[in-house]
Amino acid sequence: MDRVKRFLPLAVLATMIVLIFGMGWNRYLSLDTLRVHGAAFQTLTEQHYALMLLALMLIFALLTASVVPGVVFVTVTAGYLFGPWVGGAATAFAATIGALAVYYVGRTALGDSLRRRAAADTGLLNKVCAGVDRNTFWYVLVARLVVTVPFHMINVAGGVMAAPLRPYMIATFLGLLPAHVIYCWIGDSLHDVLVTNPNPDIRSLFAEFFWPLMGVAFLSMLLPLLLKLAQRLIDGRRARPRQEAP
Repeated sequence: MDRVKRFLPLAVLATMIVLIFGMGWNRYLSLDTLRVHGAAFQTLTEQHYALMLLALMLIFALLTASVVPGVVFVTVTAGYLFGPWVGGAATAFAATIGALAVYYVGRTALGDSLRRRAAADTGLLNKVCAGVDRNTFWYVLVARLVVTVPFHMINVAGGVMAAPLRPYMIATFLGLLPAHVIYCWIGDSLHDVLVTNPNPDIRSLFAEFFWPLMGVAFLSMLLPLLLKLAQRLIDGRRARPRQEAP
């Protein structure tokens, strides 16, 4: 039974991945889906707002846990249907739940083997695991903001190092929220774009949303530096009373 419990999260995750790709559902993760079915989605949202929001969050969490590429299009769809604030908060929360599923896979089925590999490795996995173990909240928060750090590597590392669940989840949500709000703002703005250009290509979309995309780049570069500076100031204030103590 212990062996079953250990490998059950991995088996469930693998089953979802096979099902999604086997049924071809990953093909719907594109701008074409929103362009063709956007009006129908809007009608359903107006009629069943809460149900549609819950359904989108469930789909987003499952896709995030399944490591399926193209989830960003679901984020854009959330903005298209629910606006930047509701859509951004809902998808950031759903992504946190999906990340938690991968966290448990890393903590159960893959924990022992990956822990040994991380200990022997001198590359990125070792650095990520060490950072999560040293200061879970700040490391995960900064890593979520820096898009160059693989999303699911952080999840696996959190599980491998048995990171405290509360700071891990709070940091994940807060770290994902700004970018999700920006992507949902893009989705919300697609209403006007699709009216003037029903078949936009990637180049025209990039030109239309250049500054919001630069906002994502800003988050990935400047905010982590500001957070590190804030952490140093906090650590300095904590250390000062110890130095002044007799």
